[in-house]
Amino acid sequence: MLTDDSEFRQARPARNYAQLPRFQRVKISVLGRYMLADRREFPCQVLEMSPGDALVIAPVTGVVGEKVIAYLDHLGRIEGTITEGVDGGFLMEVGASARKRDKMAAQLTWLANKDVLDLPEDRRHERVVPDNRHSTVVLDDGRRYNCKIIDISLSGAAIELAVRPAMGTPVTLGRMRARVVRHFQDGVGVEFTSAQEMLTVVQQNLRMN
Repeated sequence: MLTDDSEFRQARPARNYAQLPRFQRVKISVLGRYMLADRREFPCQVLEMSPGDALVIAPVTGVVGEKVIAYLDHLGRIEGTITEGVDGGFLMEVGASARKRDKMAAQLTWLANKDVLDLPEDRRHERVVPDNRHSTVVLDDGRRYNCKIIDISLSGAAIELAVRPAMGTPVTLGRMRARVVRHFQDGVGVEFTSAQEMLTVVQQNLRMN
């Protein structure tokens, strides 16, 4: 029988990251969200990963043996099981087919080397300045803020915004679901949860009602 989170923390003290076996993981910095067995969702960041396991920085650890589903930038959906609690997160074993592990290995290689080799950002679509730059950002708790679009593509946008939601925070820009993926001096960068088919559709969705 699985214990609750407080009992788990008392029974199994967290270990330092440096003590964890490596399993040929690579160092990356990938944002995302994860869902525990009770369907609660939280933002997360993966610092190390291999096709077989991942080191996840997370606000809620869960318990050993608990199933977890994560949606990670660049990597998509991964499923697995929590195998260990660590300081500030957990280690999870990734469940995947051999074909998916091969694809994941290639993605991880790109993520691990893009900064070292100065590879271009994975921008799938050209960024443009929309005709109507004024829009709104709504957080999950209902708070609404006016914003100005700096530039936008079919997969994301840079916006001037008075607040700085945490990295990984889900937001709604206009009528499009997105996630905060970067901070800069005057605002934030967001990535849309699904690419739009036409830029004209994007611009229509951003118009103020």
